[in-house]
Amino acid sequence: MRLSGSYVKIAVVLFNLGGPDSLRAVEPFLLNLFSDPAILPVPRLVRGTLGRVIAGRRAPVARKIYAKMGGRSPIVEETRAQGDALDKVLAQRGVRSKSFIAMRYWHPFSNETVDAVKAWEPDRVVMLPLYPQFSMTTTASSFDDWHRAACEADLDVPTARVCCYPDAGGFVDATAALIKHTLASRRPDMDYRLLLSAHGLPKRIVARGDPYQWQVERSARAIVDALGINDLDWQVCYQSRVGPLEWIGPATDAEIERAGREGKGVVIAPIAFVSEHSETLVELDIEYAELAKRVGTLHYLRVPTVSAHPLFIDALADLVVRAKDATGTVNLRTVRICPADCKGCICKG
Repeated sequence: MRLSGSYVKIAVVLFNLGGPDSLRAVEPFLLNLFSDPAILPVPRLVRGTLGRVIAGRRAPVARKIYAKMGGRSPIVEETRAQGDALDKVLAQRGVRSKSFIAMRYWHPFSNETVDAVKAWEPDRVVMLPLYPQFSMTTTASSFDDWHRAACEADLDVPTARVCCYPDAGGFVDATAALIKHTLASRRPDMDYRLLLSAHGLPKRIVARGDPYQWQVERSARAIVDALGINDLDWQVCYQSRVGPLEWIGPATDAEIERAGREGKGVVIAPIAFVSEHSETLVELDIEYAELAKRVGTLHYLRVPTVSAHPLFIDALADLVVRAKDATGTVNLRTVRICPADCKGCICKG
């Protein structure tokens, strides 16, 4: 096996949630989502029945959401563009790589991607989640699913997994640059609040030691520092809550309503999503924009996701370069970044 020099072949596996590729795929996608013990932490026999009930109830609403997006999620195409850009940057750095996509709840699944990686015969594998902030419900679930699929396929290759990069320079700078570009569209006679919005999580998951909220707030602080705007009015908030459980907050919709009551405009920036999909193209662009009008928010602006922004792709390349000669779990530092009470953190160093 080739393990040194420019001939080493690095398979970079990009992990993300995935999304239905047709309206017919919406309910099976939801069933896969709610069959995941990381999402629905109940006994397996109960989870199977309960998952089918939840998926069946949510499917009609979800189909309406995806119908507004042309009947499918664009996340695979977005991820492929990110992978292509990443391979080009890595080639410029002398790294021979090929990016593969592994989605958690819809095609391409880990089983499919493991087969493709094995056929390419890499010398090393770098597992690279497109979740900047680690959570047991996203990154850890994807890693577990990949490990299962790799064992079933007998893929035995030295592997490193990138756990998180909540304040990686390129990710932060790309987000800040997109925010600044959007801020240029503000009306000169109006006060604005910047809402840094991330996907929510039930409080009980955070209480079990999931580091996600701590890392989201670390991202928000780094982005605000990078903006360097004196007296910036900003708030981190959380969107996409569902079900009867109590979720972390403040909620994004509640913050939009507060801005309306206070006579402010809103600039909203997704800081946990790195690709455009239903939570940005429908929830932010349509549902929250309509909410802003109803509650009297005077001007509503949405910042794009980092997608294939060159600074973000550079950050991903930095992570691959760091991980390509390693095994186990790595981040951009040599030590764990999460505090001790974040027991769900998988980085032990």
